[in-house]
Parts: sequence; structure tokens; C-alpha cells
Amino acid sequence: METQKLVVSPAPHVHGSNDTRRMMGDVLIALMPALVVSVLVYGLQPLVVTAFSVACCVLVEWFVQRFMLKGPSTLGDMSAIVTGVLLAFNLPANIPLGLVAIAAVVSIGIGKMTYGGLGKNPFNPALVGRVFLLIAFPVAMTTFPEAAGAVTGATPLAMAKEALKAGVPVSEVMQNVDLGAMSLGMKSGSMGEISVVALLIGFAWLLFRKVISWHIPVCILGTMALFSTITYVIAPEEFMSPLFHLLSGGAVLGAVFMATDYVTSPMTKKGMVIYAVGIGIITMLIRLWGPYPEGMSFAILIMNSVVPLIDKYVRPRRFGAVRTKK
Repeated sequence: METQKLVVSPAPHVHGSNDTRRMMGDVLIALMPALVVSVLVYGLQPLVVTAFSVACCVLVEWFVQRFMLKGPSTLGDMSAIVTGVLLAFNLPANIPLGLVAIAAVVSIGIGKMTYGGLGKNPFNPALVGRVFLLIAFPVAMTTFPEAAGAVTGATPLAMAKEALKAGVPVSEVMQNVDLGAMSLGMKSGSMGEISVVALLIGFAWLLFRKVISWHIPVCILGTMALFSTITYVIAPEEFMSPLFHLLSGGAVLGAVFMATDYVTSPMTKKGMVIYAVGIGIITMLIRLWGPYPEGMSFAILIMNSVVPLIDKYVRPRRFGAVRTKK
């Protein structure tokens, strides 16, 4: 009869009350204010898209585990539910449900379960699904409802980029921009990114519950602010202001809820800063000179691929170890 050997590391041991299910529950609570604003702006369609996205993600994860991996079920940790909500938040409220199902298969089936499930995926699954749809179905992913109804329109970020590309000065572009309304959610965009205020309420909840630390969100937004400040000072009639960049697009949604994913972000505080600064720089490079109006999703996925290197070269000091100079 084989005996099972348990290898236990030396003391000290610190027991924490956190588990995956509790943290996922806190993330869902933090996302609720943004969902409420989305419903107020777009009507009931965001609820339909979110519920369908969650159902598809859960179904895909169950199917893969049941018939392919044949391992114990992980549906109880609620990670598939969180992926479904985050995927929906990165989509237009009027997107066809068939595309939502495709994105769920890509997010869970390819972005997560291909690597073995939660804790093994190198890329944020929800962003894998979003970027796939953006490349494969660009029209559907860039057509947004302006409010409850069938009228569609471009995002402030897309409108500003097209206007500046056509030679319209910033002062004229800003005549059609209400930064106060943008912060509350009165703008077109993916259904979860429209209200910065609602997302910041969720950020405060995650900090209060100690689900995430401030390092990644603050460093991403700070880097974007610094980058856009430099360009704005150099050419104020060619580049939008820092406040516009922080309030538009998926800056806050990406910084708070996507880039902070435990599995795909660095383990150390110093590594988090390096990772976040990279996301901020790449986002602004794509926004200002890239082919897409928004660059947050691409920036996070690119820096996800760098995380193993960051963790390799930015290591914490071992407990009790004394560093000696060579």
C-alpha cells in the first residue's frame, strides 16, 4: 500500500481567510455598480448579454472538464462566472448573442482550459475573447448604442482620434466632449467601461476587501496620465488632454479589473509596477499612433506574456536571508 508523502515548508505559517470563491464573489460585487449604470443607459440589453455570457462560459468550462480534461469540477470557485461578466463588460450592449457564444468558447476553451484551467492560463481569458472578436468581427465590436434604443454611435475616443487624424484641432474636438457626463456614463462604449465613477466604487470595494492592491491600477493610470501630459504640453492642438484619456475607453475597467488578475500579473510589488508601467505606455502608444482607438486590451495581453520574465528577474528576498555584497 502506497503512503502519501506531504512536504511542508518550514515555519512560519500564516493562515488567511481568503479563498478563490470569496475573492471571486468580491469581484462580482465590485462589478455591480457598473452593471447598474449600464442598464440605466442602455436598457435591459446589458442584463441579457451578461447573463448569456455567464451561461456560455460556465457551460464551456463544464463541457471541457467533463469530456476533455476529465478532472474535478472547478465551477464552484465562480471563476467562470467572473470571466463571463468581464467578457460581457468588454462588449457592446447591442452585440449579437451568437458572437457572445463564440467569445465565451474562445475565452474559456482556448484562453483558460487549454492551459489546464484556473491558475495555469498565461493570458486574461476575457481579454482573449474580446480581442478575438475585435479582430474577427470589427464592425460588430465597434458599433455601440448611444442610449436605450437602436441608435448607434462611435465612442468619444474613436471620434476624437478620427477628428484629430483629419486635422481638426483639439479645441474644436473638445466642444463636443462633456468630461463630467463621460465620468458618469453618458457616452458610447463597451457596456462595462462607460461609467468611471461606478468602476472607482468597485475599485474602492476591492481595496477595502484586500482583494487587490493599489499598485497596478494606480501605476497604469499614472503612466497614462504622465504620457498624455507630455504629448499634450508639446502639442496641445494635436493630442487630447490627460483627463480625456483617463475618462474615455477602457482605461479604468482594464486597470482595475483586467490587469489585476492574480494569475496573469506579477507576484511582487516591484514586478507589479514594471508590469503596470508597461501597460500604460503600450496603451498610449496604440491610442495615439496605432490603428485602433483603444489599446488597453492589447497592452494587457502583451504584458501578460512578459509576466514570467518579470517574476524570474524580480524576486522577493527569502524570509530570514541576508544579502551579501559580492
